[in-house]
Amino acid sequence: MQRYIIIHYGEIYLKGGNRKFFEDKLIANIRLALKDLGSLNLKLVAGRIIILIHENWDLDFIKDSLQKVFGIEYFAFAWNSEQEFEKIKKKSLQLVKNKKFKTFRITARRTNKNYQLNSQEIEVKLGDLIREKLNKKVDLEKYDLDLHVDIVRDYAFIYFNKIEARGGLPVGSSGKLICLMSGGIDSPVAANLMQKRGSQIAYVHFDAYPSTPKENQEKVKDLVKILNNYQFNSKLYLVPFLKIQKEIIKKAPEDYRIIFYRRMMLRIVRQIAFKEDVLAFVTGESLGQVASQTVENIRAISESVDLPILRPLIGMNKEEITELAKLAGTYDLSIQPFDDCCSLYVPKHPVTHADLNLILDTEKNWQFDKLLDNAISESKIIELTNNHQP
Repeated sequence: MQRYIIIHYGEIYLKGGNRKFFEDKLIANIRLALKDLGSLNLKLVAGRIIILIHENWDLDFIKDSLQKVFGIEYFAFAWNSEQEFEKIKKKSLQLVKNKKFKTFRITARRTNKNYQLNSQEIEVKLGDLIREKLNKKVDLEKYDLDLHVDIVRDYAFIYFNKIEARGGLPVGSSGKLICLMSGGIDSPVAANLMQKRGSQIAYVHFDAYPSTPKENQEKVKDLVKILNNYQFNSKLYLVPFLKIQKEIIKKAPEDYRIIFYRRMMLRIVRQIAFKEDVLAFVTGESLGQVASQTVENIRAISESVDLPILRPLIGMNKEEITELAKLAGTYDLSIQPFDDCCSLYVPKHPVTHADLNLILDTEKNWQFDKLLDNAISESKIIELTNNHQP
């Protein structure tokens, strides 16, 4: 009997006339996620994506891969039966005999409205069969086993476990963003959340080597590799920032250093964004988490560029962000020791309510254009794909 992967999507259903665009993007991403399996016998059937399973396929690999495809709500490994109800009963009984359970329920769905039984009738008749033949108890709330039967067009799918995925929108369906990437917990989570909203992410990391360890670059690259599992190809810019920092130290009030660091970073990212045809930035800022992330300071930093800055973590606390990092798979790497460039020359008492007029007046006579241009021209660009990751 044939087995299938049954893939369900949720939010895409709400896209009305644009639904096909999102379905096509999701199917393309599924093909990329499972490309190591070779050619896929894949169909879109009644709001589901179905894939015929080959006998030698590694189901654990498929499970791990599909759980990283944004746009999928859940999926299942199912058996396909003939639609004749006696055949469904026979196959269902055969499958549940090998399961250990005391209580069970049947969950039936019938998209084929011409089928002789409705969903409730399927549930009752199959429930009676299993209860009588195997002496098991039906319990709709506290069940050990949930047997699903989906009648879809010419198919009758039978399966047990719904495997939850991340939902959202397919990566690539919402344009391209650029993320300011540190080696900590927050910015990888911010990038992953925007991937979930359908955005392809490019990354920029500011490095202060040799004042910070060379290993910092490797850590950031490894974080991007993890995030690349969600979007299949990525570009990382490693930007040298030490010369700019030293110049800021000479010219800026000590308590404003972090503000000026970040304003210069954004100006650099603005130029990279133009090169990459990106219309918005992503940061891992959370309101009030550190001194530079007060409302006044966020405003003072944001004023330096003319593109939107998206902050998906802005209302979250550290515990919430940590849980999302674990879900994304970045947490264990993020908590490893790391000294980013903003940890250098940190003032004893950083300003928490920055005065924008003071900032603009301080920068008025600065001539940083050459330093910014040099930082961009000296940047190292790393491209990562699922086929080859340096």
